[in-house]
Amino acid sequence: MKSILAFIIVFGLVVFVHEFGHFFVAKKAGILVREFSIGMGPKLVQWRPGQTTYTIRWLPLGGYVRLAGPDEQSEIDPGTAVVLELNEAGNVTRIDASESDLPIEGRPLRVTKADLVDDLTIAGYENGDESQLVTYKVDHDATMIDDTGTELQITPRDVQLPAAKPWKKLATSFAGPFMNVVLGFVVLMIYSFASVGPATTTVGQVAANSPAQHVLQKGDQIVAINGRKINTFDQVSQAIDSSKGKTLTVKVKRQGSEKSVQLTPKYSKKTKSYLVGIVAKADNSFSAKLKRGWDLSWQVTGMIFQALGNLFKHFSLNKLSGPVGIYSETSKATSMGLTYMLAFVGMLSINLGIVNLIPIPGLDGGKLLLELIELRGEKPIPEEHETVVDLIGVVFLLILIIAVTGNDIYRYFIKWSLK
Repeated sequence: MKSILAFIIVFGLVVFVHEFGHFFVAKKAGILVREFSIGMGPKLVQWRPGQTTYTIRWLPLGGYVRLAGPDEQSEIDPGTAVVLELNEAGNVTRIDASESDLPIEGRPLRVTKADLVDDLTIAGYENGDESQLVTYKVDHDATMIDDTGTELQITPRDVQLPAAKPWKKLATSFAGPFMNVVLGFVVLMIYSFASVGPATTTVGQVAANSPAQHVLQKGDQIVAINGRKINTFDQVSQAIDSSKGKTLTVKVKRQGSEKSVQLTPKYSKKTKSYLVGIVAKADNSFSAKLKRGWDLSWQVTGMIFQALGNLFKHFSLNKLSGPVGIYSETSKATSMGLTYMLAFVGMLSINLGIVNLIPIPGLDGGKLLLELIELRGEKPIPEEHETVVDLIGVVFLLILIIAVTGNDIYRYFIKWSLK
């Protein structure tokens, strides 16, 4: 239960931040955001403080943003029974097309024609009287209640995504992955400050009955090993393990003066490496932890780009993880404690951001590629062609997700149970 809850929180946070990036920039760019949903599935509750409808849905897995566009146009089929709410000027401000048993108060209308994109008009017969056709002007910011009971603002062409300037569309598409990278950097910074400070080259503790017991002292600063200058404790560990038990000449700074000592590492069956029995002194200063968090964030980013490069060179499903794989890794991180969970969330968020930048239709990267072409002054791809390309991309991603999920189930459950 703990692992499931952790997965829901982690996955939900990463997806929510991604969608919030699209939402925030779209609003600033003047693109209508019809809905910002937290969760998926049937609607639990909704509220509408402005132009955007906010919903909370039953399945707490991520969320989504609905931007006004050709596939989000408000349409009412001829013959549909609606109820209209008018303002003092006689313009339509709300359209109830839910055909609910409890509609809003207003004028009933059997629609013959409705244009909620360009002309902003709706025509039909009132109260079943087909002797006189009436036409109403629809307010630019009018809302419509659909068959699910969700009230959304209509989508006039001037607030749709295709009508925005190319750089605004590009910024909106880029914002989601960018926010994931930002979240990753922030979380890895928190991880750095929540953990013990980075190790220094100063000895913090000497273990009893170890090779270093009568050779090194607490407070010794390791300057060089076998004549090679030492800058980090990782270099100390590497030099000790690579010695294969041979005696090392270690230069240390002790009480202001330098001296050289002989140290012979001993093999540990537990760690399967050579050790001398010292623990490094941690640097818990603000600047040290800040630098470590910053360096770690860029290191993770570089590793993800490198992994993607290797994936394209030598493709394998074992190099990919779907929801099942993410759940398994979340479970492992949860069992290891809060700091490991923070590191996992940071890496996952950066990974999601970078992967979404791959120029494949269906991902943000595919949209960015088309928007970059348009930004250069090229003629944009016709909407119908773009829809077909997006559909192909979505089908490809769906097949890939199914394949990866099946492989994850085999790797993490079936294969493990057969051992």
